[in-house]
Amino acid sequence: MYAQSKQALGNIERVLQRAGAGMKDVVRTRIFVTDISRWEEAGRAHAEFFRDIRPCTTMVEVSKLISPEYLVEIEADAIIT
Repeated sequence: MYAQSKQALGNIERVLQRAGAGMKDVVRTRIFVTDISRWEEAGRAHAEFFRDIRPCTTMVEVSKLISPEYLVEIEADAIIT
């Protein structure tokens, strides 16, 4: 879950950069996990990317994602001025 979280957050960071923004512009994230008992793995990756930014964050457990090997899905809302 940690590696998948890092990959998802890296994808988000790259999309933001292409839009002329960065992680500092993220105001909200939503983390969907298939096993909430592993929440600390996703949380650790999230903390590495956001450090002092602290967007509003929600984490929820879902029964499954689109593919059985997916353990986490992360969404981010950013305000770009």
